Amino acid sequence: MRTPLFGWTGKVLHIDLCSGETAVQHPARRLYETCLGGRGLAGHFLRPVCTLEIDDPDLPLLLFAGPLTGTIAPTSGRGTFMSRSPLTGAICDSSVGGRLATQLKRAGWDGLVITGRADSPIGIEIMDGEVRLIPTDLAGATTDVVFDHLALKGPTGMAMAAIGPAAENGSPLACVMADRHHAAGRGGLGLVWAAKNLKYIAVKGTGKVRVHDKAGLLRAREDILRLMAASPVLLGRHGFSCRGTGAIYDLMDARRMMPTDNFARTRFADAPRLNAPAFQAAYDPHGHGCTGCHIRCKKIAADGRAMPEFETMSHFTALIGNTDMELVMQANTLCNRLGLDTISAGATLACHREITGEDFTERTLIKALYDMAHGGHLGRGSLDFAESCGRAELSMSVKGMELAAYDPRGAYGMALGYALSTRGGCHLRAYPVSHEILRKPVATDRFSFGGKARIIKLAEDANAAVDSLGVCKFAFLAAGLEEYGRAFAAATGLEADGRSLMAAGERVYYNEKIMNAENGFEACDDDLPPRFFAEEGSSGGDVTVRPIDRAAFLEARAAYYRIRGLDEIGRPTHETSTRLGLEPPR
Repeated sequence: MRTPLFGWTGKVLHIDLCSGETAVQHPARRLYETCLGGRGLAGHFLRPVCTLEIDDPDLPLLLFAGPLTGTIAPTSGRGTFMSRSPLTGAICDSSVGGRLATQLKRAGWDGLVITGRADSPIGIEIMDGEVRLIPTDLAGATTDVVFDHLALKGPTGMAMAAIGPAAENGSPLACVMADRHHAAGRGGLGLVWAAKNLKYIAVKGTGKVRVHDKAGLLRAREDILRLMAASPVLLGRHGFSCRGTGAIYDLMDARRMMPTDNFARTRFADAPRLNAPAFQAAYDPHGHGCTGCHIRCKKIAADGRAMPEFETMSHFTALIGNTDMELVMQANTLCNRLGLDTISAGATLACHREITGEDFTERTLIKALYDMAHGGHLGRGSLDFAESCGRAELSMSVKGMELAAYDPRGAYGMALGYALSTRGGCHLRAYPVSHEILRKPVATDRFSFGGKARIIKLAEDANAAVDSLGVCKFAFLAAGLEEYGRAFAAATGLEADGRSLMAAGERVYYNEKIMNAENGFEACDDDLPPRFFAEEGSSGGDVTVRPIDRAAFLEARAAYYRIRGLDEIGRPTHETSTRLGLEPPR
């Protein structure tokens, strides 16, 4: 007789789109204990087939919730989409907010493993234990049209995720939109949906997530909420709760590390009039958040449009030389409707602008985004475009994924984090913004590689655990794995603390390193564009751009490899894999 599970449902739903058949798997308790859920469990299911091509029907599309998803633990409304990236060829996952992961758990499922390819476009509709594959005539529709259609036919509170035309037209910049306003971006996972002829997923659950110790979970919740209440970054009157993630726009400007003109400069003269207070004054937004989150960092304008996140604000102003606030709003709305990742879209436009010398007007910018989503050459991303022009060095990307809105010359932990991220030029794997810019939990010297190799490794492990628990990274600007460890223990009945969760995160991250190695990635891919090591002019003000010392960067990267337990060219080893309880790389 199976021991009852708490926190987890104990069920994973397998869906074969070729045959239309479904199957229920009951993973062993040991698997839950070692992988936790979310990103960890998704990585476990991807590992055996991680080298399959994007259009191979056997390559799975994975959606997993965490053990805290659907509980009263703060910010516990997140889940993980995962597959292989059409943009980079590497491991690709995206943390998704909104209602999706919570409704999946309430419907009785820890995750979905979707394989096969339908003969024609379909949607997956899940109502508790009932699973239906529905032929749809929504092919080619924008995401807002899909959500309008589903809202009319579905029950109140139903979670929805969908792809837009960008995915259906073959763009590796295609994202997945959830519940209208939440993007599962980066890496092109929308294209994996399109390869399976999957247009949308709709989920409604009426159950509750069973927890082991309700009183203990409530105590843990209160401890976390007190820490978050004391955080100006999260809940202060100029923090995320009030201003959205755009609250850090001024910080990036003040630190002289706002990527400008395709990262050629680090200072944007018009930044002070395009910051979060300016957007707030112009559009009168209200708060919106994921299920179970009181931070409500997502902002919705009075006219119903989603406000841009910080990265979108920065990339559609400074990076492309735009000073029109309304054009940023239009670009953000259009990307969401078309299903385009805003970071990669903005960076690709910036690359095009530098190579061609052509500035964007309202008409040409909107046309470029439409073209990207409908088979245009820019829809392949900045690296593909730059290579086609013989200027690959002007793609500001790592492993083919465009960099986010933090210039690495202004924060060396970010430089290392970008280069080493398992999914490409990602700021969230280690999120060094926390200590280098926001000074949480302690400040570090942003112009030094001293100690950064170990800091990046530990942060990667911690964030892998966070994504596996099903909670939001922003909460960890105030709380830590110790506090969430108590919530996890109360929810599941398992003994846990910060150290044990870090160990789980290390296994999750190393498993991703193994998958990347099996796809041919090594040290030559863990690098930055040459621009960041060169003497390239000034920031446009009185502060000179300081290039990164390449020898120091390579020394820090080598130190990271040693600390992570990789060989000298960044590949996983048999010894470390065995120590972590993972199958060694092939």
